Parts: sequence; C-alpha cells; structure tokens
Amino acid sequence: MTTLLLTVIIVAVLLFGMSIGVILQNKPIKGSCGGLNALGMKSACEVCHGDKTQCRNRDKKLSRLEL
Repeated sequence: MTTLLLTVIIVAVLLFGMSIGVILQNKPIKGSCGGLNALGMKSACEVCHGDKTQCRNRDKKLSRLEL
C-alpha cells in the first residue's frame, strides 16, 4: 500500500511540476512533428474544415451571444 501511495504522490508532483513549467514559459503547447498533418489532413476542425474565416465568424457570433 505504501508503494502505491508513494507512486501516486510522485506522479502528482511530476504533473504539477510540468504544468508549472508550461505556465511559466507562457507559450502555447505545440503539437508533435507527426499528427494529422503527417496523414495529409489539413485540419482537425470539424466545424470550419480549415477555413479560418468560418472560425472567426463563429467566434464573433458567440461573443455577441455572451453579451
């Protein structure tokens, strides 16, 4: 039981440390060198299918609804 508890504590501390590192770097998390682009897919977005104007229009509509 102590081994399990120690393992959970170590993993929690490591995850906390990594999240603090990401926050302090103030950079967005990047994707891998593979991913969907390696498969030939332009975008993973099922809403706009890679057309950024559709996403912008959707964001504008959502911001108007929030007001």
